[in-house]
Amino acid sequence: MSLYIGLMSGTSMDGVDATLVQFSDQKISVIQSCTTPYPGKLRAQLGKAIAPGARLSLHDIGTFNVSIGRAFAKAAQAILKQTETQASQVVAIGSHGQTLRHSPESDPPYSIQLGDPATIAYRTSITTVADFRAIDIASGGQGAPLVPAFHDAWFRVAGKDIVIVNIGGIANITALPAKPSDPIAGFDAGPGNCLLDDWISKVRQLSCDQDGLWAASGSVCDRLLGRLMKDKHILRTPPKSTGREYFNLKFLEDILEQTGTLNLKPEDIQATLLEYTVTSIVHGIQQTGISAKQVYVCGGGAQNGMLMSRLRASLPGSSVTSTAERDIEPGAVEAVAFAWLARQRLNLRPVRVTTGPRTLNHILGTVCVPTI
Repeated sequence: MSLYIGLMSGTSMDGVDATLVQFSDQKISVIQSCTTPYPGKLRAQLGKAIAPGARLSLHDIGTFNVSIGRAFAKAAQAILKQTETQASQVVAIGSHGQTLRHSPESDPPYSIQLGDPATIAYRTSITTVADFRAIDIASGGQGAPLVPAFHDAWFRVAGKDIVIVNIGGIANITALPAKPSDPIAGFDAGPGNCLLDDWISKVRQLSCDQDGLWAASGSVCDRLLGRLMKDKHILRTPPKSTGREYFNLKFLEDILEQTGTLNLKPEDIQATLLEYTVTSIVHGIQQTGISAKQVYVCGGGAQNGMLMSRLRASLPGSSVTSTAERDIEPGAVEAVAFAWLARQRLNLRPVRVTTGPRTLNHILGTVCVPTI
């Protein structure tokens, strides 16, 4: 048995999720998870850095890289303290980093995750694996999502079609066919919480719509929803990936202007955005071509009661539950996945990646060893 730490910060950029995981040959045990908030100043700076049209200097990028690395190291130290675990007991940390820009369609393609792994390794005295996306992008893949390989290892059940829906800032889908020999699929379906969070932040100065209650108070505008569902990313055939550089407040405000819906009640816009998240997820599941009798939901969206209710109503032939039913709390799944990816890297085990035109087996990540 061996201990690993997974570190993850998604597009919400509210903090760093850390999970301590114990691996054996046949079992994964989640010991504990916690979230360490970003310092207020750093979070505000990150919000500005990902805004459309933002321009960062080399100094900005350098200081962000180290500051985020320090925040990730602090999150790892917090989980060690909470579990009374010594750094020497942990084999490695798997760090996703903080995505600042994801541009797999540019020429040349790239994806930038900051959070200096050397800083993490030095401050924790634990070997750190990071930079998981680079080799996939270099070989023609999208670089994201990478967690479907972990979903395959943990959630697949022979003889049963299963779909995993991760609803973070962006919603991504993993399709696990009933036949183990059939290839898995993994891609970004569209916006998850990002537009919902952006709109309530603009109108009500709140960070999120707790349990979807504000959305529940409004009515869906079919004209606005119809236009949103005609977006090029939604209609694109998988594999595909996206990020907040695409789905953001400017994206929404442009469409509100185009459709003449700027004067809708704010709560009606929120209701429509929630339905947009649900409808784009359902469309993505349909794009996989599998029956989806079982759908497991993870990420922050799994805590949104209204969103989960609408997802169940929109998938009447499916059992829609959170990943807690499979022994991993929905907020911990991605951090566990990066602990698993670190273990794969150190054991030189290839990971089946589904982000490109063909499925490839990669050894993902670069390794930073702390000072001896």
